[in-house]
Amino acid sequence: MEPQGEETGSRFDTVLLVAALVLLILGIAAYYVLDPQLSKLPRLGLLVGGVVAAVALIYRTALGREVWTALVGSRAELRKVVWPTRQETLQTTLVIATFVVFMALVMWGLDSALLFGVHKITGGSA
Repeated sequence: MEPQGEETGSRFDTVLLVAALVLLILGIAAYYVLDPQLSKLPRLGLLVGGVVAAVALIYRTALGREVWTALVGSRAELRKVVWPTRQETLQTTLVIATFVVFMALVMWGLDSALLFGVHKITGGSA
């Protein structure tokens, strides 16, 4: 439980998040609205500038710092993962593909047997 009177974030966090959203929307809008007037590169610059400015504002909030900390922690955990070797990956893929083909044949056989049974019961022609 947090001590009373202590805020986890600044009182301006909401303002910064709204400003970031506005910058993001303005960057996207500029890219599309200025299509007839500007070539693609300047419009792309406006879009990227809006995204970068929005991310910078978001980072200044408590939420942004928490997200950044989580991303850094995720990257550290990702480095701890033991990835399978190429041979293990190929063997696993082969086992899965074989199982899928086997199950497809089983389902096809079951479907054919049921269809045959229904035709025998109803007297329909195959």
